[in-house]
Parts: sequence; structure tokens; C-alpha cells
Amino acid sequence: MTQSRAKARLEVRPAQLADVRAIADLVRRVYEDMPAYTHGEIRGQLNNYPEGCFVAKLDGKLVGYCATMRLSKRIALSSHSWDEVTGNGFGSRHNPKGEWLYGYEMCVDPKTRGTRIGRRLYEERRALAERLELSGIVFGGRMPGFARATRRKNNRADTPEEYLDLVLEGKVHDPVLRFQLANGFEPQGVLHNYLPEDKQSKANAVRMVWRNPYVDADVPKKHRLPRDVESVRIATCQLQARAVSDFDEFMKQIEYFVDVASDYESDFIVFPELFTLMLLSAEEEELNPQESIEALSRYTPRIRKALSEMALNYNINIIGGSHPTRMDDGDIHNVAYVCLRDGSVHAQEKIHPTPNEDYWWNIKGGDSIDAIQTDCGPIGVLICYDSEFPELARRLVDEGARIIFVPFCTDSRQGYMRVRYCAQARAIENQCYVVLSGNVGNLPNVANMDIQYAQSCILTPCDFPFARDGIAAEASENVETLTISDVNLADLSWARAEGTVQNLADRRFDLYRIEWDKRVGQVSTPIGEELSGRTTAPGRKHAPGGG
Repeated sequence: MTQSRAKARLEVRPAQLADVRAIADLVRRVYEDMPAYTHGEIRGQLNNYPEGCFVAKLDGKLVGYCATMRLSKRIALSSHSWDEVTGNGFGSRHNPKGEWLYGYEMCVDPKTRGTRIGRRLYEERRALAERLELSGIVFGGRMPGFARATRRKNNRADTPEEYLDLVLEGKVHDPVLRFQLANGFEPQGVLHNYLPEDKQSKANAVRMVWRNPYVDADVPKKHRLPRDVESVRIATCQLQARAVSDFDEFMKQIEYFVDVASDYESDFIVFPELFTLMLLSAEEEELNPQESIEALSRYTPRIRKALSEMALNYNINIIGGSHPTRMDDGDIHNVAYVCLRDGSVHAQEKIHPTPNEDYWWNIKGGDSIDAIQTDCGPIGVLICYDSEFPELARRLVDEGARIIFVPFCTDSRQGYMRVRYCAQARAIENQCYVVLSGNVGNLPNVANMDIQYAQSCILTPCDFPFARDGIAAEASENVETLTISDVNLADLSWARAEGTVQNLADRRFDLYRIEWDKRVGQVSTPIGEELSGRTTAPGRKHAPGGG
């Protein structure tokens, strides 16, 4: 007799980047009256500590999600708000040597109640804490019955502390607190103004703590981060502007450098901003700025297709500098096309056009910036002038980016140095790698390519694991060349946790934050967590100056 086994209906596993859209839909479905996460925030949670994020799927549908990070005892057990402790929802305060797990999101579809999804997700957290020999788990637990209790005649509670006492004495029933108590968590005081959006709890939360019974609380384990190797090879192309007869000749120039970088087994190659301007030399007569933009924009589909095919054929990720592109609404944007070796194509628009791009070419700025997932981890792109605005790099790093590529186009040394100094600052303050690629030479009779100045480079933070002067490699000035260097991404993780300075960890979230405009879908909104919910959780025809 043949026995058959039915397919498992329930799956609890680590969250993956492919789950981002489903997680966002779940949060939006469960919390219709509260702000939802952006996809960028969820990507940040997963990228910053993938081991601490779990999902539950029932009959193929994602019905549960929890997010966790490691924190030091000093932060985890201190007074704080949800915004402060989570880095405004990105999970960016994760400390890889923190001795406590901190839960900041637990979301379960209410339609699945009775299947113990919440309990299973809590068990995953507990197993993680035990496996890593951490001191325990802590989170801010909602008290959704508190607002109602302030209006009662019997068992009235005027303060959250009074309400917590009534729950512990069994005089008031709170399903969320009861669930957490039943799962072995103990209340240790109230966190005031924890999540202002939580009206039912009147913005309060209970600090809930579970202590790992397998760890001696009197002899805390000292966690250190090993100096691992996670090598990535980067090539930056300092490209010579030259006249071409047609599109095919232009692409042969680009393919040459892609081929060489691939022969050196590079993982990435980055080209300069507006590297496609040399296509204008193929025009029969010199065009004015508006005509030039129109002519270049018509090449967009061919540029994307050619770069994508090269990335696939040469097994290399290509950051395609930038190219003027007419958008669906008729505006011209300056767009970097990132073509990955898996065949996917991503677009990152320049957020800040320079005054001359705006005046001469009528280029408009984009509205969003996000990390791009690659086979070497998340990366970011800041097109030239964007590198001079620190908020953008900080957002990319909050989403998990460890390498930021900066295609640039500058005509003078002063313009170049603005980009260079700002890029170095971005590398230091975000403890990440920043890669610059610029144009050199000139193109007679092509507006905006009169003269070019560049010294392409690969920049690092300034600390012991990195190259002297924070420069992994740099090209000679104003010479066409390919500069290649290996960087170790694991050195970034070590520096963020063990470095001489720890810029990311030492940010004062209690004093300042960056909030993106809701109108463009990039607002960083706080969300907490609970059972089936939260634990409470911007006159010359060449491009002067640079940007």
C-alpha cells in the first residue's frame, strides 16, 4: 500500500527580500488606521539584521511577520521611544555584538487567530536568543485597553502604571498583555510616549523582558565580532570623451571596458554621469541644449537593452553612469540605469539637478531614492550633486547599502573637489564604501562637454581596517583608465561594531531624525509590535562646477 504525505500548510522561516511586498500588504491590512511601512523601511529591517526577521505563511499566504535586532543592555533597558530605538523604523540601530534581542514588530493577520502564529514567531525569537547565548529578549508591549480604562467607573486607571497593576492583579483583562505574560515575559516598568500613533494605549508601552535561562545573568557573555572576509571587486571607469560616428561605435567603447573589468573578475563596473553625451557627436549638426536632450532621450531604450545584455553576457553588475530620459509625465530626468548580471534593470533618478541642468536642459529632480539589491548585497547610487546632500546617503545606508556609487561630471578642479570631499564625508559618517567615476577630455561642437576634470576613486571609512587616507584606489587625473580594487564588506560590519568611532550607532535619535514627505510615498513612519499587531511598537553652455 502506497502512503502519501500531505503538503505542509504552515511555514515559519526567515524573512526574505522577496517577501517585502507581502509584508507591506500584511501590515496595511492589519493596521488600516495607522501609517504603513514603506518598502524601503522593510528592506532596511531585513538587510540590517536578516537573522532576526521571520515570516509565517499559511496555505501559501503570508500571515505573520516579526522583526528583531540586537542591542546593548544600555539601550535595550533604557527609557526610549519606538522611533529612537529602531532608527525611525529601518532597524538601523542593530548592534551585531549587542547582548539583548529587541523585538520591534510583530504583525499577525487576525483572520488566522487560533493557529498560534504569534506564539510560533515568539518561539523563533527565543530560539535565536538561546542559540546566540544572548541575555534575553525585550520589547515595548502595547496596552490597548488603557484608554478605555481611563473612562471606567469600576477598576478605573488614570495612569498606565495603575492599569498595569490592575492587569497583573487579574482585575482587568488585556489580551495583548495576557498573551505576553503567558509566553514568559515579565513587565519591567512603563515606557511613556513610546508610540504616539497608538491611541488605544495612549502612546504608552510596557517594557516586557524574557531572560535567557541558559545564560548566567551575573556573568554576562562578552560578544565580539570576528574579522571575516566578504570580498567584492570594484572597477571604476574614468572615460575619455571622444567623437563617435553612431550608436554602435559608442557601445563598442563601453563594451571594451566592461570586457576588461569582467576579465579581472570584477563584481561591479561604474561609468560616469552623462557618459552618453558623446552620442551627440554623431549628429549631423550641433544641437542647442533642448535639441540635445531630445536626441539623447531617444536612445534610452537602446541604452538599457545594450547595458543589460552586457551585464548578463559578461557576468558583471553595471552602474550605467547616467542618461537623460523623458519620463511618462513629459519631464526630463537624469537617470542611472543599474543593470545586474541576473538580467534585472533598476533606475535611480538624480534627486537634485544642478542650477545649470535646470536652466539649460530643464532637467527635473526625481522623488525617491532606495537601495538596490544585488548579489553582493544592497548598494546605492547618488548621481554627482546628490552626494553633496548627506540625507540621501543616510537613507541608503539605513536601508542596508554598504557601497554607494557616485557617477559624476565636473568641468573644473573646484567642482570635482566638492564631489570628492563630500563623497569622503559620506564614507566616514556612514561607514560605507563610496565609488566615484568621472569623464575626462572634451568634445568640440558638443554643448556641455567643452572640458572635463576627474580623478575617479574608491573611498573607504577612516579607521584601522581600511586603506591609508581612506582611499582604496584612485586613478591618475584626467587620463582614461580603469581602476580596480578589492574591498571587504565585513570590515564595515566590524568597524560599525568595534571601530574607533561608531558613527551609525552613536546617532542621537532622541534629538533628530529625517522624515520623508508622505506625498511621495517615502515617509518614515513608526510601527510597533503586539500579538496580531505591534509591539508598540529633500549664461554658459557647458556644465560648470560639477554636480
